[in-house]
Amino acid sequence: MTSSTLRHAATLSLLLAASAAASAAPAPAADTVYRNGYVYTVDAQDSVRQALAVRGGRIVYVGDDAGAAAHIGKRSKVVDLGGRMLMPGLVDGHMHPQSGGARLLNCNLNYAALTVAQFQARIQACLDRDKGADAKRWLVVVNWFQQGMQPDGVATSAATLDALNTARPVVVRSSFGHSALVNRRALELAGIGRDTPDPVAGKIVRDAGGEASGLLEDAAQELVMQHLPPLTPAENLAASRAALAAMRRQGVTSFLDAYTDPETMTAFRQLQRRGELSARGHFAVLIAPEDGAAPAKAVAALLAQARRYDQGPTRVAPSMQVRHAKLFMDGVIAAPALTGTMLAPYYVDKGTPQQPHWVPGDSTGPAAYFAPAALRGVLGELARARIDPHIHVDGDGAVREALDAIAALRATAEGRAARPALAHDEIVDPADLARFAALDTTAVLSFQWAKPAPDTVGALQPYMGPQRYALVEPQALLLDAGARVAFGSDWPVDALDQWFALKVGVTRTAAPDAGAEFAGRLGAQPGLPRAAALRAITINAAYSLRQESQTGSLEVGKLADLIVLDRNFFTIPAEDIANIKVLQTVVGGKVVYRDEAMP
Repeated sequence: MTSSTLRHAATLSLLLAASAAASAAPAPAADTVYRNGYVYTVDAQDSVRQALAVRGGRIVYVGDDAGAAAHIGKRSKVVDLGGRMLMPGLVDGHMHPQSGGARLLNCNLNYAALTVAQFQARIQACLDRDKGADAKRWLVVVNWFQQGMQPDGVATSAATLDALNTARPVVVRSSFGHSALVNRRALELAGIGRDTPDPVAGKIVRDAGGEASGLLEDAAQELVMQHLPPLTPAENLAASRAALAAMRRQGVTSFLDAYTDPETMTAFRQLQRRGELSARGHFAVLIAPEDGAAPAKAVAALLAQARRYDQGPTRVAPSMQVRHAKLFMDGVIAAPALTGTMLAPYYVDKGTPQQPHWVPGDSTGPAAYFAPAALRGVLGELARARIDPHIHVDGDGAVREALDAIAALRATAEGRAARPALAHDEIVDPADLARFAALDTTAVLSFQWAKPAPDTVGALQPYMGPQRYALVEPQALLLDAGARVAFGSDWPVDALDQWFALKVGVTRTAAPDAGAEFAGRLGAQPGLPRAAALRAITINAAYSLRQESQTGSLEVGKLADLIVLDRNFFTIPAEDIANIKVLQTVVGGKVVYRDEAMP
């Protein structure tokens, strides 16, 4: 044996001895050890364990109680879960937190189904509480459940608001975010009249005489909204704080702001610098349809915002990333808007109130907001910039055009690495279901919409026709076709209630107090399996944010973003899922919310 061989053997022997010694050494003490629980990991096998240990903001152990004992030191905090469920923190893949937080501070109709008289009375009460306001000061009313106005199909117009006792301009924003109702004073201030043309991707609804009725759809809302004074920095900060507080209570540990602006990101950055950011923030910058004419310029503007606000690689403490673009392909498929882009015409009633007769009409809704060539150009520029597209598609026509553009993107070298997401997908033609998986495109869905309600029954069912209505809210259809399904609440389109949304995803039923007309299930489609529903709001949403290696499951090495529930999502009756309460929310190992019932 040569001397070099002897030296090599000796070195190997020393390394093996050191490795054995290290293996025998006790594990470093954890900061926190959770034990005696139902630890649902959302790993590849959907494993359930007993215990979990956290050190330095990351998970260092997942296993049984006996193994966790090795991680308990003199200063470790040991939490006896008493059999409670511990799971990954919720990842909301599509919301509007600043708008949600601001709406908590506005004149709020709270998504209620109202008669015209009740609608007027609620707004008048807001005006009366602010009697000293200047006549030039706008009143902004939010969370108007337009599709829930009673009786079904009742019309509202500027005259509805003109009857109020005020000289102030009034704008009432629908909870869907795609319609606004304004009074005549607001129309005057915005310069909207008979001859005002419809903007690109928007519609000024007109009365029989051709005058603006007061209802503005999609981009037409901006004709009025641009005249509202912007929120002050203090108001933006208050809205951000309110949004984060609401998220903590629900167990949201990461979110995508699906349509942001510099004012919003400035507020969140200020909170982050103060150590008050309690969820990991991801922000999507808008690329408008008119930007399709110069995609390189639009993406350059987006990247300028990213350089200003993106805070780099994910770390233990919550931070901000700006790595998504928001695009709108259409509006909404529900009446009265009917601005979703469809493959076949909406139905119209050719009968009488006594004997309705619904037949296909002439309108398939507006053309998709991005022309095919423009959309392909924008997606190509985004892929080259390594920015992922998050695309609003509601009607089946918009879905198809977006998938066609993604297919073209996938044929390019840079496009193969993109992670596109199509949000909402309220109706998908059966021929397109399997394309989501084939094109590796995530479907980001709002589960709470898949229930009998004014916006899915009276405002949707007759306009779709029976065959298409059977396809509405195709959550299980997409899942069965192999699509990656992620969850996005779209708050404040609805109240932020993640557990009600998950309940609806599983059952396709409304709340018990919704009324007899909304009893039962929405259509014949099955609900989602419970495990699939939780994967959608954890690991799948994390994937859409390129965070699946950091969050979305409870595995060694990942960030300690986790929540403790007051009951077990898997063992309670399905309807009881809506009643789940979060007892503790942890982000990067730090407790950011704790209910008094938490031990």
